[in-house]
Formats: sequence, structure tokens, C-alpha cells
Amino acid sequence: MGVSLRTMCGIVGYIGPKDVVPLIVEGLRRLEYRGYDSAGIAVAGDLLNPTALDVRRAPGKLGNLEAVLRDHPLHGTYGIGHTRWATHGRPTEENAHPHRDGTGTLVVVHNGIVENYIALKNDLIKRGHRFVSETDTEIIAHLIEDELEKAAASADKTPDTNNEANSAEAILTAPPSTISLEEAVRRAVKRLTGAFAIGVLSAREPDKLVAARSGPPAVIGIGDGEYFLASDVPGILHHTRDIIFLNDGECAILTKTGVTFTDFEGVPHPRTPTRITWDPIQAEKAGYKHFMLKEINEQPRAVRDTTLGRVSLDSGQVFLPDLKLSQQDFQNATSMTIAACGTSWHAGLAGKFMIERLARLPVDVDYASEYRYRDPIPGSLGLLITQSGETADTIAAQAEMISKGTPTLAICNVVGSAITRKAQGVITTNAGPEIGVASTKAFTAQLTALFTLALYMGQQRGHVSSEQSKHYVDELAKIPLKLEDVLRSVDDQCANLAKTFSTANDFLFLGRGIHYPIALEGALKLKEISYIHAEGYPAGEMKHGPNALIDETLPVVCIATKDPADPTSVLKYEKTLSNIQEVTARSGRVIAIATEGDEEIGNLVEAVIHIPAAPELLLPILEVVPLQLLAYHIAVRRGCDVDQPRNLAKSVTVE
Repeated sequence: MGVSLRTMCGIVGYIGPKDVVPLIVEGLRRLEYRGYDSAGIAVAGDLLNPTALDVRRAPGKLGNLEAVLRDHPLHGTYGIGHTRWATHGRPTEENAHPHRDGTGTLVVVHNGIVENYIALKNDLIKRGHRFVSETDTEIIAHLIEDELEKAAASADKTPDTNNEANSAEAILTAPPSTISLEEAVRRAVKRLTGAFAIGVLSAREPDKLVAARSGPPAVIGIGDGEYFLASDVPGILHHTRDIIFLNDGECAILTKTGVTFTDFEGVPHPRTPTRITWDPIQAEKAGYKHFMLKEINEQPRAVRDTTLGRVSLDSGQVFLPDLKLSQQDFQNATSMTIAACGTSWHAGLAGKFMIERLARLPVDVDYASEYRYRDPIPGSLGLLITQSGETADTIAAQAEMISKGTPTLAICNVVGSAITRKAQGVITTNAGPEIGVASTKAFTAQLTALFTLALYMGQQRGHVSSEQSKHYVDELAKIPLKLEDVLRSVDDQCANLAKTFSTANDFLFLGRGIHYPIALEGALKLKEISYIHAEGYPAGEMKHGPNALIDETLPVVCIATKDPADPTSVLKYEKTLSNIQEVTARSGRVIAIATEGDEEIGNLVEAVIHIPAAPELLLPILEVVPLQLLAYHIAVRRGCDVDQPRNLAKSVTVE
């Protein structure tokens, strides 16, 4: 029997006066970007049958669950739904969430991993519990049941719930346990090892939802006489903008009269909601065929909003009031360590060039997933880069830095997320919700935030003059308009290139210096959504191996931009032209990304995509857009699921 070792998907719960089923299904649909392979819902509070707790589940997409609900409708005023994605365990109805306990009167949904599930399951089996799924989540439901049984048994009030003669109706009419549902949840989760965000409801305690978190994200929404639980903000944003991000080690108890918070020991934790300023319309496709295409086209706004209020066009000064470090802290710093995953790691690599150039501070860039496993020596400053602020590996890297006394900063798209709460300074990227799994606007917003941070640190450390600062701020302010120009001018060209290259089996992306991370990002985008094998490589390393791969079937995308005002940039460009000639001499098919006005390069390559001129450190923000569009159009031509690529999820909340 297999086991669902990892689940990391959508949760939506509700309690209030409305019919819960359409509300939950709608919320789950807004969380589809997280990726999933089955869906389910549990509902209670039916006026005609107030003691009923009914579950509907289906493998596959939400449409399958909706078909089940049409054939077997549910009604109620409180409930919880889930979309499941797992690396192990079949996508079957019995493995879909919610999962019941042995009495059938209690259900659980769960994101995360129960690492000690085998020991817990064996112990529960010895105590008479029987399991019907391949998941670790079902164990949580039985643990809560076990805590309720033990409490009731101590008062000699418990029925024999393992006796098949006892029906769910008998359980419901039996004397209550001596502890509440939330206390049983608190006791149960303390027996778990691993990561979890759970939602629990019981027919024995009507009009109550209990949530608990240790690792994966969970948010509580405060409405007008109604209350919400979700794994991510977009799932409930159409109903409320007043959000509380559940902390690790915290429980939330939702009833019709309000929400209370405690830690796992039951100590009250008063919380104040955060007002989310995202417009819910931002979470819709707005007429675009895919969320990814919409988000590519939102990049001018994302860059503008990330810059807004942080730079002075008059003086060139940068203002980052949410960084709690002093000027002396920045001046005393001797190095910085950046930790991130995936696309955010590529942003960090580009940020290294920005910070070293402007702040004259050595920077190391680490994969967050590898960081804590080598007993690292952190820099005197730490920087975490994350779209969600909830990525498990990045949270672990931050914890490692903090444990060694390193103050941490964070660049993040989600206010109030786990990493931002522990950082000593935060730069929010203000990109708005990103629905497509393949990150686009979050990446360019991260590059913008990194450039802003680098310029700020350069000013704090005395390495950037007022004249230089004003020049850089002026150039940064031009980037949104230049992005709009790129989007207008290259989309059709990328679509036409996709017709030629969508049947390729492999791609190679090349870049030098700060452009190498953009080559890596271009390769990642292509492999993520088109399933074509793609590799990013430093252009100067071609002769050390990759030249052996080049033939007439291999498309090579080469970033060959330049800043004429920067001698180092011009030198890199000249060396890159030599690399292009190495490729074409071996019959490789080159697509070049070049700067407007560069006509020479067109004589060397099969196709050239021009972008506007910009300073060397800002060129990556413009360069990546054609690579995103090329990947998008190739994926569409290959019939791939652009927004929800196979085997991927948006927020990787387990290691």
C-alpha cells in the first residue's frame, strides 16, 4: 500500500449564513493554480438535517467534483473543501480529502506531511482503528478521535466507537467528550512530526471549524458575520480583505460569532487582521487566454508598484522604511548570503551582481534547499527571496541564519507571510497575486526590489554618489514604459518563432555575467511549461563541454545585449559574439536577444529579438520578457497546460 507523503494544495473553509457549497467550490477554483489531482468537500449545518456531516469527493479536476455534487447535492452553512496534489498515492476517490475518523462524524483536510505516520498508524491500529485510504492525512482524523475517546474514557462516558454495532447516529447522541474539539486538535497535533496546515469539523460540535498550522500556510478571513479559512489569500479574497495569517504553532477556532486564536497549549493569542489591498479582479484572467499571459503583461505595473514611493526622482535617494537595520549595520557588514529556490534563486544570482557592483559587498547565493545541510557559515547579512513567503526550504534557511546570529532581510510578494514575520527587514514586491505556476511578474518584481536594495545599500555604505543615484533612479523609472514597448513589439515575433522551434527536443540558453541568471530563467520557463529539456549555461563555458551538443537540430538562445556606456558590458558583448560564431560554425540555430540599434548581430544569427537600451544592471528586467513569451507560445503550440504544468505546485510548502 502506498502513502501520500506530500500534499500541498488548496483549502477553503466557511462558517456563516450562506449556502456553503458554491462558496467553497468557487474558492477552490481560485486556488487551482496550486496544482491538484483530486478534490472534495465536507458540509454540515443543513437545516433539514442538522446532525448530518456529508462528504463528496472525486479524482481529477474540480469539474468532476461538481458533477458528483449535481447528482448528489449538499446544503449547509459550514464546511470545508480541499484540492489535493501528491507525489505519492494514487489520485483516487478514497485518497481525496476530506478524510473521516472512525466514527464518520469528524473530517480533516491537510496540507503538508506527517513524517511519523507509520508509528502513529501502527499504534492506532492496535487500539482498534481501521483505515480506508493510502494517505497520511487520515491518521490525523483518527488521532483527534483518539484524543476525544481517551478524554471521554477517563470520565467513563465514551461509547465503543470501534464496535460496528454503533452507528454514526449513536455516536452523535452519546454523551459529549470531556474536552472540546479544539482541545482534541491541539493534543493531536502535538503528536505529529512533520509539517501541516489542517482544517477540522465535527458533527458533534456544530457551527465550529478548527484550524492548526505548523509549516504550510493557512489564512483566516474576517467577514461581516461570516468567517473563512484558506490555504492562500486568493481563495477568499472575493469575500473579505481582512486577513489573519496563522502563525506556526497556532490554532484558530471559527464559530458563527467570531474567531479565537490559541497556541498548541491553549494559551490565547489575540490577533489583528491585515487589510489586503489587492483588487480581486487581479486574480481573474481579464480576457487573456491564460493567467501566465496575463501576468506577463502585468509586469510594467508590477515593476512600477514595486518602485512606487521608494525612490526620489529629485534626489535619487532610496527609502526602504521597513528595513529595521541601521546605516551602521550596513556599513559594518562584510558579506551577504542570499538563499532562495527556483526562479527566486535566479533573481538572487542577478542580485549578487547588483549588490556587489553598487554596495561593494561580497555576496554568496545558495539554494535554500541545500543551505542548512552543510553547516554553513552565513554572511553578516542574510537575504531570503520568495514569492509566497511560505516556501519550506527558504523558511528552513532563514531559521539556520537566525540560529547563527545573522540578521535576515526578505524580498517577498505576500505581506504577513512566515518569512516576513521573522525577518528584520522586508521589501514587498507588490506584484499582486500570481496565479500561474510558472513565475513571471514575481520574478521581474524581485529583480526590481533587488536593484532598489542594492542602490539603497550603496548609498548607506557610501559607494554610490548623488549623481550616480539620480542616474540610476531615472533609468529605473523608465523601465515600466520600456517593458510595455517590449510587450508590444516582440509578442508576435515570439509566436512566430514558436512555430519553428516548438518541435525541438532540447534548447540551450547562454549568457555572460548578470545575463547568465536570465539564461537560466529562460531555460527554466521553457522546461516548466513546455516539457522541452532546456539548459542554461555561461556563454564562456561553451568550449568546456556544451559545444559537443551543438548540431543543426539544437536551438541556442543567446543573450547578447550591451550597455554602450559600460566598458565591461561592451567587452562581454564582444566575447558573446565570439560564442555565437562558435555555435553557428557547428550548424547551431541561434536566437539572439539584442539591444535596439544593434544591426550587426542580425548577420550572425537565424533570428534576433531587440529590446530597448538600459544600464547593464537593469537589462535583465527587459531581457527576460521575450524568454517568457517564447516559452509561453511554444507551450501553447504543444498543447501543454500552461497555468498548471504537470507535477508542479505554486507554493512548495514541504521539503
